[in-house]
Amino acid sequence: MIIIEKISQTLLHMSVAFTVAFIFTGSVSVGGLAALVEPVCNVLLLPLHDRAWKKIRMRLGKSNPDTALAS
Repeated sequence: MIIIEKISQTLLHMSVAFTVAFIFTGSVSVGGLAALVEPVCNVLLLPLHDRAWKKIRMRLGKSNPDTALAS
């Protein structure tokens, strides 16, 4: 079931990227390029984003355990 959810999320990202780029440019080519590039950027950047937030949570937890952010 997880794979179906991930495919659905990817298709949603691609659809939004295509639609926004097409609306702004009127170009199917630019929309198609955006639809391909945007999910790749998400796949590459999301782990970095998650790692940064994990470090932030750890720092906040060490500096003041009473106000540490919940996961």
